[in-house]
Amino acid sequence: MPDLFDRILLLKRSPVFSRVATEDLRHVAQALEEEQYFTDDLIFEVNAQGDHLYLLVSGRVGISLDADSSSRNFIATLGPGDCFGEMNLLDDRPRSATAHVLEDSTVLSLDKARLRGLILSYPELSIGMLRSLSLRLREANIRRTDEPAGSPNREAT
Repeated sequence: MPDLFDRILLLKRSPVFSRVATEDLRHVAQALEEEQYFTDDLIFEVNAQGDHLYLLVSGRVGISLDADSSSRNFIATLGPGDCFGEMNLLDDRPRSATAHVLEDSTVLSLDKARLRGLILSYPELSIGMLRSLSLRLREANIRRTDEPAGSPNREAT
C-alpha cells in the first residue's frame, strides 16, 4: 500500500493532476481508495456509467474502444503512474472505453462525489486540474498535426 508521500508522487506524475499544487494533492491523496484487480478482470466497460477515476500503482491495463468486452484491440496500454477513467468524472457521460486488466494490478481510485467535495473545499485544485487537462489537449493537438496527411488516424477536414 503506497504511503501518503508515494500517493502524492503518483498524482504529480499523472496527466490529470500534474499542475495541481502539492498541498492540494495531499488532500486528494488522502481521499484515494486502494483496489486490487486480477488478470482478465474488467475495471469498467464502454457505455457504462462510471463514478471513479483510477491511478495505476502496479500492473498493466489495456484500454479498448470496442463494445465487445472480449476485444483485445487496445488503443493504449497503461502502466504504473498512469491515470484513466477521468473523463467520466468531468463530463457525466458514459464511459468511452473499456479498461482490461492485462496483469494483476493495484489501483488507487477516486470517487466522483469525493472529488467534487475536494474541489469545493480547495478551489485551486480545479484550477490545477484544468491546467493539466489543457496541456494534455494541446499535446494531443500537436501530435495530430504531426501525423502525415494520409495517416489512418487523421480525418479529412
